[in-house]
Amino acid sequence: MSKRNLFRQSSLILPLFLAFVLFSSGCGGIVKTKDSRPTLLKVEDATQAQMLEQVNNFAKVNSMRAKMDLKFEDNSYAELGIAEKYRTAPGEVVVQRPANIFLKVQIPVVNSDIVQMTSDGEKFRVAILQDNSGGKFKKFVSGTNNADYSSLQAEVSRMDFNNKGVNQNVNAFSNLRPQHFTDAMLMRPVDAANFSYSQSTILQQEENMDVAKKSPLKNVLRGYYLLDELRKNEDGSLTVSRRFWFDRVGTVRLARQQIFDQKGEIESDITYGKAGNLTETGEYNNLPLRIEVTRPKEKYKMSLTYQSPESVSIGKTYNAEVFVLENRWNLEEVDLDKKLQQNGGRKSQAANQATEK
Repeated sequence: MSKRNLFRQSSLILPLFLAFVLFSSGCGGIVKTKDSRPTLLKVEDATQAQMLEQVNNFAKVNSMRAKMDLKFEDNSYAELGIAEKYRTAPGEVVVQRPANIFLKVQIPVVNSDIVQMTSDGEKFRVAILQDNSGGKFKKFVSGTNNADYSSLQAEVSRMDFNNKGVNQNVNAFSNLRPQHFTDAMLMRPVDAANFSYSQSTILQQEENMDVAKKSPLKNVLRGYYLLDELRKNEDGSLTVSRRFWFDRVGTVRLARQQIFDQKGEIESDITYGKAGNLTETGEYNNLPLRIEVTRPKEKYKMSLTYQSPESVSIGKTYNAEVFVLENRWNLEEVDLDKKLQQNGGRKSQAANQATEK
């Protein structure tokens, strides 16, 4: 066959093939799939100075007393896609700079205290007042804020609980510390003398839970400004101390704060809900009405929602005694620092015995 005839046949076959494809797709021979792509949302602009001003607006709260609804979520099994959620409980929070906090959680309706806890910035104390097990696990626990008690968790797991539900609850709340919430509620102001600040942007794909499932706005690309607070280390390197996320949709709003440790690992991931006005004074506007604190290392999440934003008290000075819980219930006392020291001693003794053998 000549090249001319081959080309002529090819030119006839191609349109026939395209017609077949179009016909087949209309008759179900080839299935057409609709590619659902996230909608890119329109963003607003802001200067770095405006974002720093928002941080300082949050930071002007130097003390607060508020009744809140608290919801705890245990993420111990997050790697398996499991999260244990607990009922929302009423509570009361008192915070004061630099790092003081009093927190109590109550039984809904009855308003009887389940737990009270305080931190003066250095030490914490926790009184477990209700345990749903006849008082077997009522304790008064004390320790140091910066100590690592992870080596003691194995002791909790080995305890012989008759009530499996109590076992799960003890494990879930064992890492809850009052000082985890001070940075969320008492944001540190900008410190240009000791830190540098770097600005960037990011697009994040999100699912909008406030619209119908088939809405084009169900999956969106939301724009954020990232404002990094950089700490200069002794060797001259830089480490991120805090990262602020500013939502750029509709208006530029501080929506998230991430706090990092010296190694650059996330200590706290804090999200701020819808903004509103706290107190009746008109001085504390555009502040979050809901705060959610995630602690990746301790594997839990806690959300705090103001019951009555206008009834919040801001600016009062509280005595130091408010933030040092006393064991007035005569509960059995557990000193975690002593336990940690004893645990370290037992490990050293075991290591020495193994070496001698």
